[in-house]
Amino acid sequence: MSIAAVAPELTAGTWNIDPSHSEVTFSIRHLMTKVRGSFTEFSGAVQVAEDLADTTATAEIKMTSIDTRNADRDGHVRSSDVLDVENHPTMTFATKGVRSEGGDHYVDGELTIRGVTRPVSLEVEFHGVGEDPWGGTRAGFSATAQINRRDWGVEFNVPLKGDKAMLGDKVDIQLEIQAVKA
Repeated sequence: MSIAAVAPELTAGTWNIDPSHSEVTFSIRHLMTKVRGSFTEFSGAVQVAEDLADTTATAEIKMTSIDTRNADRDGHVRSSDVLDVENHPTMTFATKGVRSEGGDHYVDGELTIRGVTRPVSLEVEFHGVGEDPWGGTRAGFSATAQINRRDWGVEFNVPLKGDKAMLGDKVDIQLEIQAVKA
């Protein structure tokens, strides 16, 4: 399928992620609610091809940039108990394919966390292309996925009374991306 059939205004070429206008966020169950957080340092690019299936994307996220709005919790999440940022300072994503199914669009790729690489599919929503006030051309995307943290070796938990645990296994990932045409 051609890129023009899916997103006619998205032209082939390199589109660099603008981190100052993008977000990498997540949520995980903690006790009886969800805790949300973000990573504030990341980079990446989308290589848009004429054929949608040939489009690729890469991203690198600095794990030390985690922010859950609680310095003590952030410190613990950075420790070897959870993300082990001393030995694994980055999380990476690289596409293996782009596909459309029934009007929905997916980016299939490999996510590496703590040195473990596993497949992940992001459901992507394209928001369009427009000119910015600085003479650039921007594209907007949202993407979501859900992963099981244990699949990447993140095992830390605290048992609670009964058969409950402090943390859930499922992590919801949300991306809001603005990319600038190179």
